[in-house]
Amino acid sequence: MKNIKVAILFTFGVFVSSQVLAQDPEFTQFYAAPIYTNPAMAGTGTCNGGGRVVLNYRNQWPSLPGTFITSSASYDQHFDNIGGGVSLLLLDDRAGEGLLRSQTISAGYAFQLRPSRHSTIRFGIEGQYGQRSIDWQRLRFEDQIDPSAGFNKVTAETFLQDQVSFVNFAAGFVGYTENFYGGLAVHNLIEPNQSFFGNPAAIVPRRYTAHAGLVIPLDGRKNPESSISPNVLFMLQNKFTQMNIGFYYNKGPLVTGLWFRQTFGEYGNSDALMALVGFRKDKFKFGYSFDLTVSDARSAAPGSHEISAGIEWCAKKPSRKYRPISCPDF
Repeated sequence: MKNIKVAILFTFGVFVSSQVLAQDPEFTQFYAAPIYTNPAMAGTGTCNGGGRVVLNYRNQWPSLPGTFITSSASYDQHFDNIGGGVSLLLLDDRAGEGLLRSQTISAGYAFQLRPSRHSTIRFGIEGQYGQRSIDWQRLRFEDQIDPSAGFNKVTAETFLQDQVSFVNFAAGFVGYTENFYGGLAVHNLIEPNQSFFGNPAAIVPRRYTAHAGLVIPLDGRKNPESSISPNVLFMLQNKFTQMNIGFYYNKGPLVTGLWFRQTFGEYGNSDALMALVGFRKDKFKFGYSFDLTVSDARSAAPGSHEISAGIEWCAKKPSRKYRPISCPDF
């Protein structure tokens, strides 16, 4: 009976989604997914303008059947001869045990500008191609239910298509000094349509992201061994608004962090408490975070897991024009 209810609810959600606006996935470790957070972060690695590869994995509410799993891989690097950084981002998002799947590939460029000796600005733009697919054969519908035998009938539902393709764009900027950083990004600039039913109203609305933070040395050094970094991230997409507020604490190779996520507006509630532990060794890094649900949904969905891993390498010839950003890697 539990499986029947889940199947009916998921099917209902799929058909409702053909008439309402879709939402983007998100990462708790937003600075461990720099290109996804803001395309202007392309080329902001910490080693003399060298390259960076980052992997991200998020398993949201694994206690529920048909959980949400998001994976991404990104590459970015600064190049003096083009005056900025380039990026490549692959994203895979699955819902309902892979029944509904979105895959995108994005490429971007971020131009670096130095208005003063101690400040840097980057302007980024990103183009994206994506596909959204659904496996209709794995769905179950109400008219398939036999009261005595379960799902053994053939549905009368008709399906137009099982895959849609779309083009998308994003833009952003980030400004930073030695100890402060902040930026703004806008995703889904052309609000692409992802409907399986040809519904012109089924768009992905623009997602606005504002983020800022600073690094406070705790031992008085220019490159401190220990520091604390307060951070805030604000996101707005259609009727969904949220704020992540918290801090990172760095001590040598170890990084810890604690945040609180609050949503506002029509769907406002205290959502989750998020804890992070990370480790750096040379140019390798690894981070794990757990979202502890504090809303009324905690009995059914007590938490979410997220993992990030990355590697950086230095440029063969150090850049005199490049300026690294001081924001955390996690």
